[in-house]
Amino acid sequence: MGDALKEALEIVAAQARVRHMTEDEIVAMTRSLVISLNQILGESSTDSTQDQEPVIDPAKHRREKSITCLECGKSFKSITSRHLKLHGLDKKTYLAKWDLPKGTSLTCKALARERRDRMKEMKLWNYREKENS
Repeated sequence: MGDALKEALEIVAAQARVRHMTEDEIVAMTRSLVISLNQILGESSTDSTQDQEPVIDPAKHRREKSITCLECGKSFKSITSRHLKLHGLDKKTYLAKWDLPKGTSLTCKALARERRDRMKEMKLWNYREKENS
């Protein structure tokens, strides 16, 4: 077993002791760390960034209370442009890279629903009509 893999496993084990992690997250984090550590150490990585496999099935990355980054496998409530910049991507290229539909939301389902409901309660379109009259 390579040095990078040993180090990655130690880091992931420490992270798993601190918070609950799914199998997909553990595998994704280990893979991501091995690639990063190999790049830091100057060794060739077995995965190239062009032929990178998604961490989990892209159809299942958006869940009720979390969304998983297909690049690194981390779970968020919302994948921000700031996080995508860490991978050298923006939303458009991220969606294109993983073959996701153009309008795909990068927020978890619960957060999107909450925001939609809040906007419906605010009824901002009513204020717009009053200003124009």
